[in-house]
Amino acid sequence: MAVTLDAQLLEVLACPAADHAPLRPGTPDDPDADALTCTSCGRVYEVRDGIPVLLLDEADLPDTDSDGGDQRAKDEPDGA
Repeated sequence: MAVTLDAQLLEVLACPAADHAPLRPGTPDDPDADALTCTSCGRVYEVRDGIPVLLLDEADLPDTDSDGGDQRAKDEPDGA
């Protein structure tokens, strides 16, 4: 089901990450998903019951790892 937010609201919503880029409806894989995607960093924010959840901790990060692995594992020091 596609996101149905007021056009004026969608105009003023921005990614809470440092770049504060505009958001667009849907996800890269599903333009009709109940989500908003940052046009800069690619984070995907879920829309629950018509309310965008713009929390960095709950956003899905884009998969930039070419082998499909978990990026967090690479950020941890070796031997941890």
